[in-house]
Amino acid sequence: MIKKLFTLFKLGRKLAKSDALTIATKFNKPPLAIKMLFNLLSFSFIKNQQVNQNDSEGKRLSNSLQSMGTTFIKLGQFLATRPDIIGEELSKHLENLQDRLPPFPLSQAKEMIKKDLGEETFNSIINLSEPVAAASIAQVHKAQINDNGTIKDVAIKILRPNIKKIFNEEIDALMLFAFLVESLIKKTKRLKLIEVVFLLKEITNLEMDLRFEAAAANEYAENTKNDVGFKVPTIYWNFTSENVMTLDWVDGISIRETEELTKRNFDTKKIASDIIQYFLRHAVRDGFFHADMHQGNVFIDNNGQIVTIDFGIMGRLDKLSQRFLAEILYGFIQRDYKKVAEVHLVANLVPKDVPVDDLAQALRSIGEPIFGQSVKDISGGKLLKQLFDVTEKFNMQTQPQLLLLQKTMVVVEGVARKLNPDTNIWETSKPVLESWLKETKDPINSINEVVKNSTEVLKKLPELPEVMDKAYQALTYLASGKIPQNSNSYNELNIKKSEMTTFRNQTIIGLLLLVILGLLVF
Repeated sequence: MIKKLFTLFKLGRKLAKSDALTIATKFNKPPLAIKMLFNLLSFSFIKNQQVNQNDSEGKRLSNSLQSMGTTFIKLGQFLATRPDIIGEELSKHLENLQDRLPPFPLSQAKEMIKKDLGEETFNSIINLSEPVAAASIAQVHKAQINDNGTIKDVAIKILRPNIKKIFNEEIDALMLFAFLVESLIKKTKRLKLIEVVFLLKEITNLEMDLRFEAAAANEYAENTKNDVGFKVPTIYWNFTSENVMTLDWVDGISIRETEELTKRNFDTKKIASDIIQYFLRHAVRDGFFHADMHQGNVFIDNNGQIVTIDFGIMGRLDKLSQRFLAEILYGFIQRDYKKVAEVHLVANLVPKDVPVDDLAQALRSIGEPIFGQSVKDISGGKLLKQLFDVTEKFNMQTQPQLLLLQKTMVVVEGVARKLNPDTNIWETSKPVLESWLKETKDPINSINEVVKNSTEVLKKLPELPEVMDKAYQALTYLASGKIPQNSNSYNELNIKKSEMTTFRNQTIIGLLLLVILGLLVF
């Protein structure tokens, strides 16, 4: 615990001496005790580094967090998804936080590959390049391998040296800080700060096992192998481990480079439409979708195919959720609110005693104002958010996987509209949903059967059951923003809380004994 306090002190000084706290307090003023603590921690005889005051507050905040390393980058990214804690405005500023850090040397990368894959496998890697991209957790090198007699260009992703140890030590220290804040400032208990930090720890530790990402990419590739115009890089398992992942090198143009795409005669309007359709198809057909489809993770290769990378965060829907998603989106497209209400009732998503007409009326209150807008401005992701907010009043069961999908849909729509501002989300979605619903049985009549058979879980690679189970658990936490009480993680969290409570009590008793001793002696 003393080590955690020392780590916390170092983190506190790092944060206090940065520009981050100054900017954050403009949006949410912290209690006086917290301000005094950070003023004390930031005291230094060395002049603080000057920041560019001409930059926007959002950019300065992002730059400050980025300069503080992995833990603060991940914390900032995670808090961007929690406007309930930090407020909408600050959350928007954090959405642009870039996950970039200086690369570690090629010599270290070689040592890690050799240690993880063995010297024989390492010696079969040809032309390993200097890092081509470096983030807070891992970096990527270009190389070549001999795959059954064929030389192939590959990307090799390697975790940063000691990153797991550094991150877990720092996040445990931040958890202690969250505990102290909750203990000293009672009104912060409602924010569940300890749970938020613990949740970040669970999710980021998942990212730090590259076998999971490789398994996700492998399954995604298998599901989409017949999707013309869409491609997932092949994973090379003989060159993959917990700390190293090897997959096909992507020769292509990032979709953020719209001018370059246009220059090469790629149809950006079609690309925008295809991205939405593929995303929906993977969600409703396969129940397995890329949950981090921002611009940096989508490329167009030389053949005009859409190629995705970075499979650390994937979403999964069971059969019930797949049908539920297709039905509600198609019902809103048709403006058939009663049918959407019936789906909720038959699928037991709301209690049986909810009057179908009342629920339909509530759904109409979402749909009609939206359809009064220009059709190109309607967001499917935002519609789902409003739907969950309204149906919560009817005691709808929480569907974590649908919440993750809703968040991802907003990102996908944003990506599509940057390629083509006039993208019509509903016209684009309609053929995918119609096709899937036609291929299945009558939705309302068969949904009871689906409910009975909706116990399917993550497909597991035989050699990785524990990793895959933990992955599913962490992704569920990410979607719902909370830790279920019947989980192993919840028990582990309670153990951590007990340790911190014991430490606090022992510290108080120790201080009291010192005071008593001082009074007796002097």
